[in-house]
Amino acid sequence: MSDRVRDDGYDDAIDALAAGEGYYLACPNGHGSLPPRHACPHCGARELTETALPETGTIDSCSTLHVATPAFADDAPYVLAVASFGAVRLTGQVRAEPGTVEIGDEVAATVGESATTGDRLVVFELR
Repeated sequence: MSDRVRDDGYDDAIDALAAGEGYYLACPNGHGSLPPRHACPHCGARELTETALPETGTIDSCSTLHVATPAFADDAPYVLAVASFGAVRLTGQVRAEPGTVEIGDEVAATVGESATTGDRLVVFELR
């Protein structure tokens, strides 16, 4: 991992995902959001409960990046996707060959490393 400063709310959530204990924050009105949050971004409720992230999600959109920003230059080409996991959507790199990922594919979320920086990031594995 790089020399960046730890962001407790975000890094705690990444640690949990890496340990197979991913979670999101649910408000009393049923909205979901990703940590760190102190209030629901949908309704403003401040009573947020850690709720287990479903084991699998579904890809809602995906794109293959051939020309990446400098922070991901050595990762390219890679597939970037947005996937629904119950009440929340995650964005991550799909660990699959470009051209093999489709909208509707089932994925599991975990944590991997950027080939460029070594920083941790959300990755999806096809199921």
